[in-house]
Amino acid sequence: MEKRVVFGSTWLPYALLAPQILITLVFFCWPASQALWQSLFVQDAFAASKQFVWFDNFHDLFTDPRYLASFRITALFSVLVTVLGLSLSLLLAVFADRVVRGAMLYKTLLICPYAVAAAVAAVLWVFLLNPTLGVLTHLLRALGIDWDYLLNPTHAVILIVIAAVWKQISYNFLFFLAGLQAVPRSLIEAAAIDGAGPAKRFWTIVFPLLGPTAFFLMVVNLVYAFFDTFAIVDASTHGGPVQATMILVLKVYQDGQQALDLGSSAAQSVVLMVIVIALTLFQFRFIERRIQY
Repeated sequence: MEKRVVFGSTWLPYALLAPQILITLVFFCWPASQALWQSLFVQDAFAASKQFVWFDNFHDLFTDPRYLASFRITALFSVLVTVLGLSLSLLLAVFADRVVRGAMLYKTLLICPYAVAAAVAAVLWVFLLNPTLGVLTHLLRALGIDWDYLLNPTHAVILIVIAAVWKQISYNFLFFLAGLQAVPRSLIEAAAIDGAGPAKRFWTIVFPLLGPTAFFLMVVNLVYAFFDTFAIVDASTHGGPVQATMILVLKVYQDGQQALDLGSSAAQSVVLMVIVIALTLFQFRFIERRIQY
């Protein structure tokens, strides 16, 4: 039977929700409405004059091959960051959960990247993979790989994916480790007595119980790949070479703050917002059905 909280007064639930509603209105609804309104205008760089153009900004976007290319880049980047980030963090959480001696040291070291700012994480990997001075670059060349993310678009994409995954892996690791520690040991021991091996115990017992945690992290990582990786890409590749790493959020910034095309930038932000909301709703509508709580 579902248990519901019953409040003694009618105003208390609204009072408890008021701070969150206020934050949502101020930091999401108001900026989103302003962006939507601004996307309907074409104005000069100094906002001295503007012209109402209806949806011409959106039409120009979807007929611009560079903007359509940024869609493909963002889709590839988001999938790689989400899949690799969740897979590696789950693997590390499984290994850390089995450590008996020195477990606290391993967990602390794995959490450290989360304390690093996104721009700092990007600069760190730029130094490690620098085409001339990078430590990892010399190792790659010893293996016969001519690494140069400044000239090779594929290498540039790999660089930002590595930096983004490394930055987020600690966050995912914490949740997966907490989920693993919450799995009842009695279930695993019972499966072991029945003859199930470690791999079968994990996929039939542990992983299904991690379903809610994995679903939550999938939504968070998708939003992270779309928005919070801006500093990583901007500090490492600036969208190059030849716009090979020009993700949508970086293009919004460059067109709005650098090119001063405010109408197009506002239209891009609206499109980006709609995409992320649609993807989130899709996940809750279709993927959450397969999750057992």
